[in-house]
Amino acid sequence: MPKKSDAVSSKQLKQMEADFNAKRANIIASNAAVSNGVIAASADYREVRKYPFTFSIDLKQGDITDQKNSGRCWIFAALNTFRYELIKKYNLKTFELSQNYIFFYDKLEKANYFFLNAINLKDEDVSGRLYSFLNSDPLCDGGQWDMLANIVRKYGVVPSYAYPDSKNATNSTWLDEFLTSIVRERAIWIKEAARNGATLASLDDMRQIALSEVYRILAITLGQPPKQFDLIMRNEDDKVISEAGITPKDFFDKYIGIDLSSRISIINATSEDKPFGKTYSVKYLGNVTEGRPVKYLNLPMDSFKQAVIAQLKDGHPVWFGSDCMKFSLREQGVFDRKACGVESFFNVKYNFTKADRLTYGDSAMNHAMVILGVNLDKDGNPDRWRIENSWGDKAGSKGYYVCSDSWFDEFVYQAVVDKKYLKSKEKKLWELDPVLLEPWDPMGTLAD
Repeated sequence: MPKKSDAVSSKQLKQMEADFNAKRANIIASNAAVSNGVIAASADYREVRKYPFTFSIDLKQGDITDQKNSGRCWIFAALNTFRYELIKKYNLKTFELSQNYIFFYDKLEKANYFFLNAINLKDEDVSGRLYSFLNSDPLCDGGQWDMLANIVRKYGVVPSYAYPDSKNATNSTWLDEFLTSIVRERAIWIKEAARNGATLASLDDMRQIALSEVYRILAITLGQPPKQFDLIMRNEDDKVISEAGITPKDFFDKYIGIDLSSRISIINATSEDKPFGKTYSVKYLGNVTEGRPVKYLNLPMDSFKQAVIAQLKDGHPVWFGSDCMKFSLREQGVFDRKACGVESFFNVKYNFTKADRLTYGDSAMNHAMVILGVNLDKDGNPDRWRIENSWGDKAGSKGYYVCSDSWFDEFVYQAVVDKKYLKSKEKKLWELDPVLLEPWDPMGTLAD
């Protein structure tokens, strides 16, 4: 039972009000924040100026992309790394791959994955932590690198002109709302039948019926994806590259040609339960049932950066995941703790370490972008990084961001690199069987 002394008293409230009003800085800050919002009011222009958009390693990309009102950043970021190779190889000015295509098949595969979990977890209490967690957002827009790679291996990729975004892809709220309800209902239908002793053949028939409904909704809202298309590209020398009737898988293999089996996820997770030098996976995290499980190698930040820089030096961009909400100046395109001067503005200090943020749920990888460059100082150490975002050309510097190296240390959690950029010892560590993390572990957070 709360004691009377536990309450906020009128005396205490009066004193807090008096203390606030006694300081001129509080009144100025309040006027600025109320009128302009916290981020705009607290931005420190002196710190922003320390991060020019010039870099010693700088990979040139095509036109900026825009995920709009959807959680497809992980798809955009991956396809932006793919199209970079295409643009470079064929000397194109720009090119865009269809995010809608990956989105369609990811939703379909996630539904199938969830239905199979319903069968395998037939005796799990629907109000228990595991089923409640899996049921909370089974078809979310977000994803992970290995989930993307699984879709591409199975279905390939297509140019955006062959399967352009629909209204329901660029603003996915209502698609997600109606589709998720159907998937939850059908999963319970299948789960209850499994609990009541239905045969595997009957359960499979039910799953196929449910998947047909999912396909129908996706085809209505996103359009049916192409099985083949006519490729046509005009390069900077005015030469046309074309091929009629190519399949999505052949297009990826022939024209993009990235070896997805050699691209792996490295992470920097500093919490005590995840020692460096081990690999990790997350229970029940995936989309393509027969695909490669999500897997990470946890490395110290110095080793993490060395692999990323090696790939950039070799002329290849890097997919990465970070907490984009922390100390982020969207208008200026700057990720930096001091530049986003909220600590000075509020006269507080955020003392969480990176490990604390992960352990206590204050931070996790929630957004995927692309590293296209880095500035190395005279000693070869990074001091700022060039970031390609997928929020359109009105955000940042025509869609690009710069992040300080100190922000990188604190809020970057994952990167995808080719195994050849790891040290020999790290390559051997990658082959270790992964430690299985619980579904709600922060390393299971999906980028959206």
